[in-house]
Amino acid sequence: MITRRALGLAALASPVITGLAHAQAQRLRWAHVYEVNEAYHTEALWAAAQFRERTNGKYNIEVFAASALGNEPQINQGLTLGTIDMIYTGVAFAGASYRAMSISHAPYAMRDYAHFQAYRGSALHRELIAGYDAQTRHHAVALTYYGDRMVTANKSIMTPADMRGLKLRVPQAPSFLMFARGVGANATPIAFAEVYLALQNGTVDAQENPLPTIQAKKFYEVQSHVSLTAHITDSLLTIISGTTMRRFNPAEQGMLREILAQAADRCGAAIRSQEQELAAWFRAQGKTVQEPDRAAFRAACVPLHNVDVGWSRAQYDRLQAL
Repeated sequence: MITRRALGLAALASPVITGLAHAQAQRLRWAHVYEVNEAYHTEALWAAAQFRERTNGKYNIEVFAASALGNEPQINQGLTLGTIDMIYTGVAFAGASYRAMSISHAPYAMRDYAHFQAYRGSALHRELIAGYDAQTRHHAVALTYYGDRMVTANKSIMTPADMRGLKLRVPQAPSFLMFARGVGANATPIAFAEVYLALQNGTVDAQENPLPTIQAKKFYEVQSHVSLTAHITDSLLTIISGTTMRRFNPAEQGMLREILAQAADRCGAAIRSQEQELAAWFRAQGKTVQEPDRAAFRAACVPLHNVDVGWSRAQYDRLQAL
């Protein structure tokens, strides 16, 4: 028979037990290179809170923003080394491990946002994810819309000829070189966290990123012109290391995949909404926003789509047929 004293002791002990359970939450590290005010980060925080709540505090995902745990090549390496559990990374960087993964990143391989959405839900994308997972032993679980990449500079850029010889900052991933090669620019790989200073001190003349990123990273402060080239419809993969995924039971794996897919949807919708408004915002800041000859840019880049690439012609044709 349980006495009142025993019940009282149990009641006093329960907060301690609960506190210990929370104190022993398994810590996971999610790294990315974006700013804390960007949707990528805020949705990562939302996903972390959802997973913690739905696992009753068993897991605590800590999100490290703004290259706090390294640049993109470094955080990709961190997955393999076991120092990082999860990352956001551009498909171009995933392509460094499994080249076909960057097929959607070829300049003008995507026609528009609707084409991207069709690819995101396609059998082709699922096959590429399976190939990446098999190659790396990690798990790419969600694809987030990153936006159409635009060029900024301190000069007018209306045609590919305007970029000939321009020192163009590009991320440290091979597929970015295709755009620079197509337009005749001098590609200069620089880590994301160092771009503002490189523009400011003239190490490079220009850079390219989606409008929300140009705003968040304040590149417009050191560049006078925004050219709406929309040369790459970019996206980010949410990747969980294979070692980390094995820590979860099947129900937890399914739960985390579901939460991260929801976060990707939420983030992509926010980015799409922002980029449709930002041309006007940049004009209000006194910047020259230009509509370049996109047909000319596309004509310069498309011939490179199947030259020394990691995807097959059949895969490329399937992408174009979507």
